[in-house]
Amino acid sequence: MKNTFDPRENYNSTRLKIGYVSRQEASQETYDRIGFMSGLEVHQQLNTKQKLFCRCPAGVFQKPNQFDAEVIRHMRPTLSELGEYDGTALMEFKTRKNIIYRLKNETTCTYEVDDTPPFALNREALGIAIEISLVSKLNIVGEVHITRKQYLDGSIPTGFQRTAIIGVEGEIPLKNKKIRLIQLSLEEDSCREVSDIGHTRIYRTDRLGMPLIETVTYPEMVNPDEVKEACDYIRFLNRSTGKVRTGIGAGRQDVNVSCRGGSRVEIKGVAHSRWIPALTHIECFRQWALLAIRDELLSRVGKPESWNMRSESFEYDLLKTKYEPIKQTKEKKESLVAIVLPHFKGILSHFTQPGKMFANELSERLKVIACIEMPHMAHSEELEPVLADCDWEKINNLVKPGEQDAVLVIWGPQEDIPTALEVIEERCRMAFKGVPNETRKSFENGTTIFERVLPGADRMYPDTDSAPIPLANDYIEALGRNKPEEVISRYHRLMDWKVPEDTHTFIFKKNLFPLIERIVSELEIDPAFTGKLFGHTMKWVEGHYKPAAEFDYKVVYALLRFLKQQGLELEIAKRMLPMVYQYPKMDFDSVLTSLKFKKVSREQILGQVPFLRKKFSEIRVSKGEHVENHWIMGQIRKSAEGNVAIAELANAIKNVH
Repeated sequence: MKNTFDPRENYNSTRLKIGYVSRQEASQETYDRIGFMSGLEVHQQLNTKQKLFCRCPAGVFQKPNQFDAEVIRHMRPTLSELGEYDGTALMEFKTRKNIIYRLKNETTCTYEVDDTPPFALNREALGIAIEISLVSKLNIVGEVHITRKQYLDGSIPTGFQRTAIIGVEGEIPLKNKKIRLIQLSLEEDSCREVSDIGHTRIYRTDRLGMPLIETVTYPEMVNPDEVKEACDYIRFLNRSTGKVRTGIGAGRQDVNVSCRGGSRVEIKGVAHSRWIPALTHIECFRQWALLAIRDELLSRVGKPESWNMRSESFEYDLLKTKYEPIKQTKEKKESLVAIVLPHFKGILSHFTQPGKMFANELSERLKVIACIEMPHMAHSEELEPVLADCDWEKINNLVKPGEQDAVLVIWGPQEDIPTALEVIEERCRMAFKGVPNETRKSFENGTTIFERVLPGADRMYPDTDSAPIPLANDYIEALGRNKPEEVISRYHRLMDWKVPEDTHTFIFKKNLFPLIERIVSELEIDPAFTGKLFGHTMKWVEGHYKPAAEFDYKVVYALLRFLKQQGLELEIAKRMLPMVYQYPKMDFDSVLTSLKFKKVSREQILGQVPFLRKKFSEIRVSKGEHVENHWIMGQIRKSAEGNVAIAELANAIKNVH
């Protein structure tokens, strides 16, 4: 039986069938049609000296291969008080993972491996969490109750995370609406993953236990841009206190997405808010595609509960393929299995997200749960087949699929094959129900892959090792007196100052508003110029130069003060910033010398204009006074910077002949 199925035809028609719309073409009507809904969980590390429940230093990081000891653990599910197993725990148990923790004496203690009871909650972290809760208009709890939240992926050695709710029921303002907040929690951070290959997952414990806040919104965002706007606002609000950590890994967000008829899917660990619009758009349409697959399968199969797949093992010698991953199965003595999926013809190639089809849903779970490294699968509907028709003919003769059946071939270690078969059958059965609850890992291009089963709702329980912490009203009121101005108020002030809106993200991201306000009030410098100096020039400098050490933005204040004291025009600051950024301890006079700056009078600069007009008349190609003046400005601009305001110079050139 020759494989004559053309997956490209199915792929294209499916896109039209599900009404897929690209991100660029989508409108609010598009998102209303598919019932887009999203909520956020924004995590931010707090800038404290010590960890949350022990006295180890916070913010001291180790390199991947710098460690003093290793601890190996295995996850084992246990029955809950209701006599049930958590789905995530069962999934992790199937993986048979060796979880290795790399410890550094400087940053780890016996508390973090659950050999010592927790110390008292870090009061510095508690104060910061309350302060941020107040800015978020959350209602502060009367008592802080510490609970345990199950963490079953191994990223916390104890298997649970200590967490405490600090504030509930707040709100944040967006440009066109308000988004309600469910809560803000104070919790300990998890380990950093080093690698996850086969049955071995390795973590670093330097980040483990660092204080972290989690701000959770209601699922009230109705399009991808609102999700990003809400995320940015929360991040900027956190940074406005000046008491949170910044940099890679210090802030992360989990994005919950669903469509009408779908399920809540959590996209974990989104590193950059700029990824959010593409991620949420693609995830919503992935769910829309899975619902289309469900409807198609239900139309083909009358009784889904009676559906069963078939499988047959075979030897490599059956095939003539030269595909290297399959050839290696013989050398490694691994197993090859052909699988028949009844009534799944056309389903494996069904579009789910850009560059992916339903077959990827199976392959991703084989990687995560059965721990079989990719590539590990071929199927009868591949866009770029790895098996020739003659090989498929032999496989089909072996398993004898029906006209409406799809065929898979998987390979891997013999001991992993039973789990792999179980995983494939389980995911195919899920296809009859629609969208499975799961967490997914994000990528910059907006696509996602399966990470794990979504944890159950009953994953939190009281921590009997920690006593409740009463919060006195006068303590909360004292913290409230120190809270920063609201981000939305700062936004409106930047608009009143005519600071370009494309600078706002950089200003809020770096928490530069207080410094800009100080420059404006103390140095009496135009706020629009100051905002552009940071949001345009400084942003460009950071993207093109490397600092000798962590740059302190207060150096820019000192630079502008120096220029004012010297009577120099502020435009020269734009030329000085690259040098100042790279060598912040270099004195400003030396920076000017390195730029070959010379202080000259306005009259000396304008005295060059008549000569330049004559020169232009000799070499000109284009005519017109505007072209001539523009050329002259280009010739004298460099010497004018710092000596004459550029706008003033442009007007003066028009009047000199």
